[in-house]
Amino acid sequence: MIVLTAIVVMLLIKAFVVQVYRIPSASMEDTLLTGDRVLVNKLVYHLRGIDRGDIVVFSGEGSWGSTTGGPDPAPPGNPVLRAVDDMLADIGVYSTQTYYIKRVIGLPGDHVMCCQDGRVTVNGVPLDETSYLFPGASPSNQTFSVIVPRGRLWVMGDNRAISDDSRGHMLSGFPEQGTVPESEVAGRAFLIIWPPSQFGDLPIPATYRAVAAAPAAPGAPAAGLAAAGFGVPLLARRVRCARKRRGPSRGRPRRVAARRPASDGVRRRSGPRL
Repeated sequence: MIVLTAIVVMLLIKAFVVQVYRIPSASMEDTLLTGDRVLVNKLVYHLRGIDRGDIVVFSGEGSWGSTTGGPDPAPPGNPVLRAVDDMLADIGVYSTQTYYIKRVIGLPGDHVMCCQDGRVTVNGVPLDETSYLFPGASPSNQTFSVIVPRGRLWVMGDNRAISDDSRGHMLSGFPEQGTVPESEVAGRAFLIIWPPSQFGDLPIPATYRAVAAAPAAPGAPAAGLAAAGFGVPLLARRVRCARKRRGPSRGRPRRVAARRPASDGVRRRSGPRL
């Protein structure tokens, strides 16, 4: 009985409170390295809105779809099987959905553009991204100017040269200019727990305080809430392949900015694909 209770409590915690995710690609380097495990808070956005600078895990539903760019498989037509699928997805044992991890740059109503004096700007405020961008990488090799639609987020990876994020999806003609729905955010990555050399929190970079202090863009609504995830899944590798050279980095090899683009993806073995 004690063992059963412990299992139930563990499943409830993973379903509704906190979940471990594994980083499978270099799209968020050097903030998150391939193989890192992060804790994702699944309650936080029920208590506050999503903030600029947050690192979030989100489903590809209603935006990028699967790692191939196509939609995720449709749920079973049988209502019983659909209910079982929903239950397994809620506790993270199994899911047909694809999940991604990126940094939030723009909230609903924000005007996000690049580049002004070599920087990304949000509502006219230039971001100082040197604290988290991949060493040697420019803020963006692509120019863009987007008003983030209502209920959506503009997200980007920290390794801008290889991250296939809102920029690439906008250029590829994905819905709502490559943005992702707030309602599909599973939670906020807040702590690296593995390996020990990477252990540390994931705070919001200070540069976003200046954006928060600036006047809001006209008609910008409040940030929304979040939804589900679980297990020790692999986050979908929305990256573009590249050659890299090695150098020092937080106790582990560091790389210079990647050059040659191409996309790839990976799915987790037993639960949501990230």
